[in-house]
Amino acid sequence: MTGSLAVTWACWFGLGCLIVALLFAIIRLIRGPTLPDRILALDLITTLALGFAVLVAILTGFYLYLDIAISLGLVGFLSTVALARYVLKRAQARGGEQ
Repeated sequence: MTGSLAVTWACWFGLGCLIVALLFAIIRLIRGPTLPDRILALDLITTLALGFAVLVAILTGFYLYLDIAISLGLVGFLSTVALARYVLKRAQARGGEQ
């Protein structure tokens, strides 16, 4: 087995694992049960999409996908921080009402 064939097989195996993880993340996103669980599932889906972009870049040799992955990582991080602030403000508002 050559090195390039091993990398190709590893990428396809990685894509399969990412698909299974994506299915579990979507189930967690739908079932919840709380808002922080859903936010965490969205963050995981963003991370999985980043992994997809990197593996596709390796498989195709079109490395523009790496720039897309970096941008997606930055946007995913900022959205997670924004949603965490929203949950914190919401919890503080509920605590003040009681």
